[in-house]
Amino acid sequence: MPRTYIRHATMAVVVALVVLAGCGSPAWLRNSAGRIAPAGQQASNGPLHTAGGKLVDASGNEVHLTGVNWFGFETESFAPHGLMVRNWKSMLDQIALSGFNTIRLPYSNQLIDSSNTPTGIDYQLNPDLVGLKGLALMDKIVNGAGQRGLKILLDQHRPDSHAQSNLWYTSSVPESRWMSDWVMLAQHYQGNSAVIGADLHNEPHGAATWGDGNAATDWRLAAERAGNAVLAANPNWLIFVEGIENYHNDYSWWGGNLEGAKQYPVRLSLPDHLVYSAHDYGPGVSWQQWFQAPNFPQNMPAMWDKHWAYLQSDGQAPVLMGEFGGRSVGGDQEGKWQRALVDFLKSRGISYTYWSWNPDSGDTGGILNWDWKTVDQAKMHIRCSASRRRAALPRRQLTSSTHSAGNRPRAERAVLRTKDRSCVTRCEDRSW
Repeated sequence: MPRTYIRHATMAVVVALVVLAGCGSPAWLRNSAGRIAPAGQQASNGPLHTAGGKLVDASGNEVHLTGVNWFGFETESFAPHGLMVRNWKSMLDQIALSGFNTIRLPYSNQLIDSSNTPTGIDYQLNPDLVGLKGLALMDKIVNGAGQRGLKILLDQHRPDSHAQSNLWYTSSVPESRWMSDWVMLAQHYQGNSAVIGADLHNEPHGAATWGDGNAATDWRLAAERAGNAVLAANPNWLIFVEGIENYHNDYSWWGGNLEGAKQYPVRLSLPDHLVYSAHDYGPGVSWQQWFQAPNFPQNMPAMWDKHWAYLQSDGQAPVLMGEFGGRSVGGDQEGKWQRALVDFLKSRGISYTYWSWNPDSGDTGGILNWDWKTVDQAKMHIRCSASRRRAALPRRQLTSSTHSAGNRPRAERAVLRTKDRSCVTRCEDRSW
């Protein structure tokens, strides 16, 4: 979905979802005994790959990504948002201590151009970022995340800093540039265990098709071309392929329809490096007919199964819920949708990256409140409640952590970024 970014003075989640994560340090590996490996052991488990509908590490331990989107690199700021208010290291510390293990990091191809200059950074709070821009600034965030046990999923969110595109290419950023930038990034981060893969293109929609063989619009074919080029450059990466908007006149959210993958699966040179990804939102982003059904929200699981969840359930490939979020977690339609989706993801063991960590997502808000330091406790409460309902998993006591340093369906919809969280309520169990 197109995103609405709120500009906060000088600068240019998920939610309960986190519900799915849990509070504490970012442990995220489940071994054959069903226990989560300690965070300190993560780096030794090697690159990730897939086994049927599961995501696993080199030792065969099942992995669940429980993450957030921290956006800004894809905007005219050319930097993650929030750095006018606080230090970038404290931001990463809080993400990790809140129980997340992954950051989906949106960027634009324009970020890589030498002509851009980052804005929205207070260099008194972030003196070590002085003089850094583009890829060098991204390196700083990526390496800092890795030092904290966090993983990074790179997301080509836009071709330029102004707007999302229907297709993976535009007149100013042709397919050749899109692919060459991905190959460059794959080579650049080769050997960096923090970066787990490439979300090839954010939310194909509009003219995007799946499986019709039209080289100009068939997103499945384009994902194969780019995915195989990336794997040739860096065979350790995962390739994340989002859905489209409309498959055979069945409309969903931008990037949210993967029905076509049943008949036309993505074919990669390394088949066990494919992860499908979908996006889903509530009525706070755009009102859809399914929110008006008399049996809402009980009608939603069948739709999610039809559009994307079947891929993991059937063992075809894992699915990442790459974006979802909203302001309400209460008893209104948006709150009901969000709670239903969290329960669905939890029951199916589906990985996610919540939209968003930032509070300046116009339609969804964020896990952080507008002070950029504290978290939305209502969202955290839902998350913690969901964690407590999950009985069979080993639990561990976790303390609260609040740092203070430093449609799309069919078309025009305004964006999403949501959920806020930090465990002030002592959630237990940060694995699924």
